[in-house]
Amino acid sequence: MRISRILVPLLFLLLLAACASDAGQAGSPSQPTISIENKGSDTIVNLALAWAETYQGAHPEVSISVTGGGSGTGIAALVNGTVDIANASRQIKDEERADAEANGIHPVEFVVARDAIAVIVNPENPVDELTLQDISAIYTGEIDNWSQVGGEDRPIVRLSRETNSGTHVYFLETVIRLGDGDSDLLFSMDTLLLPSSEGIINEVRQNPNAIGYDGLGYVPPDLKTIAIAPDDDSPGVLPSIATVNDGTYPIARDLYMYTAGEPTGAVRDYLDWILNSPEAQQIVADLGFVPILHENP
Repeated sequence: MRISRILVPLLFLLLLAACASDAGQAGSPSQPTISIENKGSDTIVNLALAWAETYQGAHPEVSISVTGGGSGTGIAALVNGTVDIANASRQIKDEERADAEANGIHPVEFVVARDAIAVIVNPENPVDELTLQDISAIYTGEIDNWSQVGGEDRPIVRLSRETNSGTHVYFLETVIRLGDGDSDLLFSMDTLLLPSSEGIINEVRQNPNAIGYDGLGYVPPDLKTIAIAPDDDSPGVLPSIATVNDGTYPIARDLYMYTAGEPTGAVRDYLDWILNSPEAQQIVADLGFVPILHENP
């Protein structure tokens, strides 16, 4: 009898705890049931993170994992079948597409935003404007002192992203080689290759002799952005959403996402939101990139 008097209240308490636990689970937010792996360009990574965070807020059933590593890394992961979406700040190369096809993967390209490549220097540097030819000559080593382009008698310290970066590839082809597909010009051997946008920014901030380049969305206000002229007879133009859209800024590019074949399901829904929603394209503008929906500057 004494045991019964003890067990009955105990069972009653256990029942109450179970009911409370069930009620708590019923009221808790749903756990993600769909995963999307997104990897690649360091230029796009902050934008991709902002997109993912916003989208997941409205779609708690979806978990989006975003990592950087460079355009080449993202495309390699797509070729190997280990990501759902690869981010790239350049177009996929013919050899990368061939490797993907050999693996039974058919890359599909989406232009998700546009970007201006800003050429940056330390605020102490008096140079405000350069031509594309000047920048090409600087980065190939033909010009190696700031006095040759209107600055002080100081050696030029050249900074670049690493070769796996899509920004590196774009800068080589569009600026150093001036868009000439037959050119074999290369970065000067003493160019410092840095692994991230932040690395370039920090070095320019600390070194008054440095010159670097970066996506406009990554350039902080305490660094100087150089106005770029397409030739000696044209005025220099600063990068902005307006000058990219009207074509007057000469170093601008598309930003891409690639999928393995035509996307379906949650990946398709996510890309549709990025491409077509004013909310997603406003995030593009807020982070200093150029929206592809021009009616949402």
